[in-house]
Amino acid sequence: MNEKSLKGFVFKKEEIEKILSAQPIGGKQMLEPLKGLSLEHGLPFKILEDHETVNEAEIHRTEGDLWCALQGEVVFTHGGELVNPRVKVRKDGIADENELLAKEIAGGTEVVLKPGDWLWIPAGTPHQHSCATTARLMIIKIPSVT
Repeated sequence: MNEKSLKGFVFKKEEIEKILSAQPIGGKQMLEPLKGLSLEHGLPFKILEDHETVNEAEIHRTEGDLWCALQGEVVFTHGGELVNPRVKVRKDGIADENELLAKEIAGGTEVVLKPGDWLWIPAGTPHQHSCATTARLMIIKIPSVT
């Protein structure tokens, strides 16, 4: 990757291809180097890998998610209502009132994303995704405008 600056950096197609050629790790995780760059510089995008996983349902109250399937297939449920929602508790033990979690969604719409497909989840919209094999997705966080 080119040298990072405060104004930006270049993330080349070849670097994304290298990430996508790696063997799956298993479970759900953000992939490097975007994970580290996101933590270090607050980047609003990451590459997520889901391998044989069902994620919790969630609502982000202050940001929307723009998803792009890069590899594999992933099943999303969006809309509807969270069943028995709870406030997310961060790793430091503090409740995050802007994030709600639940085991499932009632009354949502199911869609399968394949490579090249995009899905927009506005702030405040329940969503959940699962993957029977391996899927890699780009997620872009977009703050809601109020």
